[in-house]
Amino acid sequence: MNCKNCNTALREDFEYCSICGGKVVRKRLTLKNLFEHLSETFFNYDNKLLRTIIDLCKKPEEVISTYIDGVRKRYVNPISLFGLSLTISGLSVFLIQRFYLEYFDIVAWMSSLEIFNNPLSQEALANYSAGDTMEYSSLIYSAIVPVFGLISWIVFWDKKYNFTEHIIIYLYSMSLISIFSVIAGQIILLIIPTYYIPFIFITYPIILLYHCFLLKRIFNLSISELLVKTILFLAIFFVLYIILAVISFVLGVLTGQYNLGDFKPKQ
Repeated sequence: MNCKNCNTALREDFEYCSICGGKVVRKRLTLKNLFEHLSETFFNYDNKLLRTIIDLCKKPEEVISTYIDGVRKRYVNPISLFGLSLTISGLSVFLIQRFYLEYFDIVAWMSSLEIFNNPLSQEALANYSAGDTMEYSSLIYSAIVPVFGLISWIVFWDKKYNFTEHIIIYLYSMSLISIFSVIAGQIILLIIPTYYIPFIFITYPIILLYHCFLLKRIFNLSISELLVKTILFLAIFFVLYIILAVISFVLGVLTGQYNLGDFKPKQ
C-alpha cells in the first residue's frame, strides 16, 4: 500500500504516513464521511484553525511569538489566515452589494452629524461612493497591515522584533478582527440592518482595545508603558493620516475633482 499524498510505501496497519503525515484513507467517499471530515477540519478543537482563533483571543503572544521563534506546525500561518480573512471579507462585500446596499449609506449618516456640517466635509461626502469603497476594501485592508507594522516598529524600537516580525503581528491580529467583524456584521444585517453603520464605528475602539491587549502581552508592558506607547502609536497614525489626506486633497484639486472656489467663505 502506498500513501496517496506522497506515494511512500506503507504498512497495511499504518493510519498515517510516516513521511508526509497524511491520514491513510481506506473508505470510499460518502456524504457521511465527507461531513465527518468537514466537522473534524473546522470544528475540532485540535484543528489548527480553531486553535489559532481561540488562542489569538486568549493568549495571542503564544500564537505570534511561537511563530516568530520558528514554530510552524502548531498554528495556522499568518499568510493563510490573512488569505482566509480576505476571502470571508470578499464574500461579505458581495452579500452587502447584492442584498444590503441600502443600509450602507454612510454619506447620509455622516451628513446628519454636526461635525460634518461644513463646506469641506460636505464636498468630500458628495464625492464619496460607498460602492467604490467596498470595491477597494480588500486593497485598503491589505495596505493597513504594513502601515501598522511600520508604526509599531517605530513605537517599539527598543524591543526585539524587526519590521517583518511586526507585520506578522498585524497579519494575525487584523485577520482575527476581520473574521469576527464580518460574522458579527452579517448577523446584524440579517437581524437589525439599520444598526450596521453604527456597528462599523463601534469596531474601531474594539480594534484599539484588542491591540492594546495583544501588544501588552507580547511585549510584557506595564500599564504606564502601554499608555505611552498607545498615545505615541495614535499620534504617528494621525500624522500619517493627515499627510495622506492632504496629498489626496491636492491630487483632487489638480485633477479637477475639487474646486477651491467652493471652499471660499460665502458673502
